[in-house]
Amino acid sequence: MSKVTVVGAGNVGATVANVLAHKDIVNEVVLLDIKGNFAKGKALDTWQQAPIDYYSTKTIGTDKYKDTANSDIVVITAGIPRKPGMSRDDLISTNAKIVTSVTKEILKHSKNPIIIIVSNPLDVMTYAAYKASKLNPKRVFGMAGILDTARYRAFLATALKVSPKDIQAVLMGGHGDTMVPLPRYTTVGGIPVLEMIDKKKLNAIVERTKKGGGELVKLMGTSAWYAPGAAAAQMVESIIKDENRIFPCCAWLTGQYGLRNMYLGVPVKLGKDGITEILKLDLNKTEMKGLKKSAEAVKGVMNTFKKMKIK
Repeated sequence: MSKVTVVGAGNVGATVANVLAHKDIVNEVVLLDIKGNFAKGKALDTWQQAPIDYYSTKTIGTDKYKDTANSDIVVITAGIPRKPGMSRDDLISTNAKIVTSVTKEILKHSKNPIIIIVSNPLDVMTYAAYKASKLNPKRVFGMAGILDTARYRAFLATALKVSPKDIQAVLMGGHGDTMVPLPRYTTVGGIPVLEMIDKKKLNAIVERTKKGGGELVKLMGTSAWYAPGAAAAQMVESIIKDENRIFPCCAWLTGQYGLRNMYLGVPVKLGKDGITEILKLDLNKTEMKGLKKSAEAVKGVMNTFKKMKIK
């Protein structure tokens, strides 16, 4: 028996629940939101989709934490979304309080769940959940790199006129404008991307990827939800199936890449116990410089969070 709770029934949370239900890999998905009827409606809509799209995963909506009892995995999407002109860092005060509160409530009903954070600013919200949960950091991590890498791969697929299925890539660093896409580790059907596109075009795609979230906020007036929701669901799938898939995730560093005591996006293996391994890539000087710059930006937001002394 496996049970997944998704906290926050907004666009992202509802998409996580819906995509997970379609994968048909868990017995039950609980969608929790302070707007109880809203969560119930979203969950009921997904359950009514089951006979059409042929899955058995039961979806339940609630505003009561007791309904999340004995969850194996908890995905936290709760928080206010970005608005036009608002940076991820602007969200820190409100969302840090929400993520801290949610984490503590979840732990009252589930002993040792794996917690996946989707709320922004991602790297620092993951740290907030870790501090509030007191769980092993291998069981508390964030979804960012999968989404950012997906955007990068989608842009490349368009530019190269190929299927996005054939593009593999690695991306590191914070979830924001300082993220570090790694063209040297990008392949198309096994062929290095630098053999298929000139550097100028590739650099333009890298820059667009860095601002990928902001581009969507400008277009829609709010944050994206289809790709972020699917990315979180993909992480859950790797854990439930114990696949040990390699994904870029926001993980707790203890000296890897010369960084410690912070959460940052790095390639990891995801299995039934959470992060089973953090992979060490042989970065060149330029790549390492970009990663250190990204880490400094994340540390700045972490310091803001620490000064708030949220309990």
